[in-house]
Amino acid sequence: MRRVSKITAACITTAALAFTATACGESSTDSSSSSSSDGKLKIGAAYDVGGRGDNSFNDSAARGLDKAKADLGAEVKELTAKHGETPADRESRLASLAEGGYNPVLAVGFAYKDAVDKVASKFPKTTFGLVDSVSNQKNVDSIVFTEEQGSYLAGVAAALKSKDGKIGFIGGVDLPLIKKFAAGFQQGVTETNPKATVQIQYLTTGTDLSGFGSPDKGKQAAQGMLDKGIDVVYTAAGGSGAGAIEAVAAKKGTWAIGVDSDQAKDPALSKYAGSILTSVVKNVDTGVFELAKSVKDGSPKTGVNTYSLAQDGVSLTTTGDHLKDIQAKLDEAKKKIVDGQIKVKSTI
Repeated sequence: MRRVSKITAACITTAALAFTATACGESSTDSSSSSSSDGKLKIGAAYDVGGRGDNSFNDSAARGLDKAKADLGAEVKELTAKHGETPADRESRLASLAEGGYNPVLAVGFAYKDAVDKVASKFPKTTFGLVDSVSNQKNVDSIVFTEEQGSYLAGVAAALKSKDGKIGFIGGVDLPLIKKFAAGFQQGVTETNPKATVQIQYLTTGTDLSGFGSPDKGKQAAQGMLDKGIDVVYTAAGGSGAGAIEAVAAKKGTWAIGVDSDQAKDPALSKYAGSILTSVVKNVDTGVFELAKSVKDGSPKTGVNTYSLAQDGVSLTTTGDHLKDIQAKLDEAKKKIVDGQIKVKSTI
């Protein structure tokens, strides 16, 4: 999911990769020379809209890259998608990284799925990482998570903290991935408090992915819910969530639930931290780092690798100690999910 302040991406030309304006829409953070020949691990990263600095999904992946730099001495090339680009743009971005000698090449976000399928087949000696979707290509590590399990726990927390049982969920885009968040959250709420209700709203639908990078839309949707008496709002919408958090923070006695990163610790959201009940963290950084290490070790990870609640692939943050009084119930719910007593739905 996606971002707060860095939504506008600039078109650049990267000489080392012979990048042209036809791949316009990328911002680039280059911490390496693509012509490096000293044997260092070179990671190419293609972010979704918002890129590094989105305070959410992309930043979670970026933490994995930073760890790879620190622990593995990796050199990293980062490129970022823009709003409204074509599938060909995503393919060009991945191909340019592979051609530049980057291995692995990381595609951050389900929107890269088709591009990864096509490009990975053309570069069989390069290992690709695909976050949040699954590729059947043999040289791809599909890094996926049980978002619904973390969201279930958020639903338990919301139900226990809501005064009147009026709760809201805002999804960035009406897509199967985001419905996993909604399904788990709704189930957690209603199984904890059968009298509670969950209003579900998506910011955009279909191929319009702007719902992941439009704080104004997030703020408007959250305000509409607050006006209806909803007092806990969970937003799984990347950068759009910042707007929702801002709206919630402006109304006393209400709670926001963040996503992907610990949003209460984000400097850009620090003034709203007291209103962030918790965040459903998806540890994309773990999957990214494990992929990088596997390539460096000479045994690249491939196939589908799922990071679940049992593996701490998803979790709830405790920043601010807002969950202290209900932690025992959250721990109980987590144990039941891990043990299989609770089967969490992945669709509405």
